[in-house]
Amino acid sequence: MTAEFSFKLLATDGMARRGEITMPRGSVRTPAFMPVGTAGTVKAMYMDQVKELGADIILGNTYHLMLRPGAERVAKLGGLHEFARWEGPILTDSGGFQVMSLASLRKLTEEGVTFTSHIDGQKFFLSPERSIEIQGLLDSDIQMQLDECIALPASRDEMKRAMELSLRWAERSAAAFGDQPGKAMFGIVQGGDDPDLRVESANALKAMNLKGYAIGGLAVGEPQDVMLRMLETTCPAMPEDRPRYLMGVGTPDDLIESVARGVDMFDCVMPTRAGRHGLAYTRHGKINLRNARHAEDPRPLDETSDCPAARDYSRAYLHHLVKCGEALGGMLLTWNNLAYYQSLMAGMRGAIEAGRFADFRAETREGWARGDIAAL
Repeated sequence: MTAEFSFKLLATDGMARRGEITMPRGSVRTPAFMPVGTAGTVKAMYMDQVKELGADIILGNTYHLMLRPGAERVAKLGGLHEFARWEGPILTDSGGFQVMSLASLRKLTEEGVTFTSHIDGQKFFLSPERSIEIQGLLDSDIQMQLDECIALPASRDEMKRAMELSLRWAERSAAAFGDQPGKAMFGIVQGGDDPDLRVESANALKAMNLKGYAIGGLAVGEPQDVMLRMLETTCPAMPEDRPRYLMGVGTPDDLIESVARGVDMFDCVMPTRAGRHGLAYTRHGKINLRNARHAEDPRPLDETSDCPAARDYSRAYLHHLVKCGEALGGMLLTWNNLAYYQSLMAGMRGAIEAGRFADFRAETREGWARGDIAAL
């Protein structure tokens, strides 16, 4: 395995891309979905399960880990890989999104953001340099610049201000990151729902010659069609020979439509959160196990799945667990959901390699629309 960070584009089909990121701790097949390990755990899952489902990389969250148990403590215990028992690559976000969405009494300046913890009210300061320092203490393989992520809709002046601040913070983050063999820092394209601002941000970041580029500030309240239009504008402005990461997205439909527009990497809490709330993602579409129609349905979620949670447990049993509030219900549905997400990504990779991505996209969407409700 190479000691350097590299990205190789292996095949294209339209705008869809099949590639591979190589790092000392392993390779990441793209398009890739990164399960979210917010606080050093993918909720309701063992790390061995996550790996077995086909995940090459997981995400850790700087904001949550800096609050508990603390980045310095994680470093003393051998870093996040050792701490969480995950041997493969880890991407850490910068903490900026959580500061903007979770923290209270925050004050934003050119230097950074001062905020109080949503846990205990303790005061913290997060700057581009401190974010990179924390991510270094966690020993993640891909680190993200600190940026300002604003909610949509917003005025153009506000989007431009936040985008320009994020560019200045990108330069400071890159300087703080320096040259770390085998690791990468990604810049983040901002600009809200303004296509000109998105292109301006992408061009400025491209000039910094970073190892990867992310698209931030989407899936923050805007309709899907707005997000997709921004991807159609932004992806062509990004370097072809670097990975493209759409942050915080999304539903299975979001994933397949974003891959069609040139995105390589994704993360989202949706499959794990939905599982804990009784919702299953399958090749038949979404199945809400809270609904009474499943109470006497002996069928599994998907008899063709390789995942035991999808294949071996009846919908009636899953409905029972969910209605009773049993922890096992959330565990099984999370397992199913992550299995489906990884299966969807594998299907897209294979379709791109075979030059039949458009057919795969149409067939997948047809399966969701057809559904699978038994006539009981």
